[in-house]
Amino acid sequence: MKAILKLTLGVLLASTGLASADTLEKIAAAGKIVVGVKNDYRPWGYLDASGNIVGLEIDLAKDIASRLGVEVELVPVVASNRMEFLQQGRIDLIIATLGDNPQRREVVGMVEPNYYAGGANVLAPKANGLKEWTDLEGKDLCAIQGSYYIRETTQKYKANILAFAGVPEATAALTNGSCVGLLYDNTWIESQLASEGSWADYEMPFVTEQLQPWAIAVPLAELDGPYGLKISEIITDWHKTGYLIEANAANGIAASPFLEEQHEKFK
Repeated sequence: MKAILKLTLGVLLASTGLASADTLEKIAAAGKIVVGVKNDYRPWGYLDASGNIVGLEIDLAKDIASRLGVEVELVPVVASNRMEFLQQGRIDLIIATLGDNPQRREVVGMVEPNYYAGGANVLAPKANGLKEWTDLEGKDLCAIQGSYYIRETTQKYKANILAFAGVPEATAALTNGSCVGLLYDNTWIESQLASEGSWADYEMPFVTEQLQPWAIAVPLAELDGPYGLKISEIITDWHKTGYLIEANAANGIAASPFLEEQHEKFK
């Protein structure tokens, strides 16, 4: 299998006229691709009852590994360290609800097309009576370190942000009353409210803002090289065949208008 992958790399190099395929060569030599994923973001990436990381993005990581003919190694990441891990070479790829914006494009290689999309909203106790974003002014609002929507929410609505390292810490602060709500991605909030559990007394009271596509990321220097092009080819095929729509449904996630639009575009 490794010999086949190395032959494929040679074809990629010849067809692109580029001199380097460092990460693809590393993956082939190791027989595995190391992917940074979330383990606290149900149902995109989370721990099941056996302690295994599962979810939509884990399915995507496994599919990429299968197409490259290698195994997959999953490394848990959070918003504050995922790009750093990629830069340091600790992971080969990010598939971790990474919002695509110009600032991040200066740090890592955001592969196109984007594979998902989400926006900012708030998970809050119904008893807090939040109705509009402007109700956040002067109030303590929990959030996750490194989230792209913190800056605009702070500047626009004058909320006092309490930033935590991960979802468990932030949700613990929310449930013990340390903040009026949790600022997070609407996709995650919707999935929590739709599931049976401890969120029956909570709501997502606002209209979702700051809509942003999500990107799979490779090292910046390899975005336009064989590695970045190969990942782009795979994502394009996901949209073309409807694989992402099927994987989305298989993980119990509500139908995504973004995925439908991309399928129509690429099919």
